[in-house]
Amino acid sequence: MEKRTKNHLASCHCGSVEFEVQLTDELNTIRRCSCSYCSMRGAIAASAQLDGIHFLKGESDLTLYQFNTKTAKHFFCSVCGIYTHHQRRSNPNQFGINVSCLEGVSPFDFKEVVVNDGINHPSDAASGPLIAGFLCFRKS
Repeated sequence: MEKRTKNHLASCHCGSVEFEVQLTDELNTIRRCSCSYCSMRGAIAASAQLDGIHFLKGESDLTLYQFNTKTAKHFFCSVCGIYTHHQRRSNPNQFGINVSCLEGVSPFDFKEVVVNDGINHPSDAASGPLIAGFLCFRKS
């Protein structure tokens, strides 16, 4: 029997882009990346299949950014600039969804987040995905 997950409502900061997303394993796939781009972006992403996202409004307000191999496709709201999701280079059949866009979810909800080694990208290495480290959040 196929494992079903719930639909999550999500939006950018200004609300121009709204979507529903079904995560592949809820928030158990969260991660960050250490590549030059993701290090600057700083978002935590969860996984969704390409058919797991449905735009309620504002899909035409999304802007696409690509670099290097141009395999990954990074999407942003053209109004407020918030990164909403990206089609992964490591698995082009999946989106990485910005968890901060999910209703009721904060990046500070996670005590520890795996950081994948995006400098030595798994698509470029025979060894597969490598872990660069862990991002930890401690409340004062």
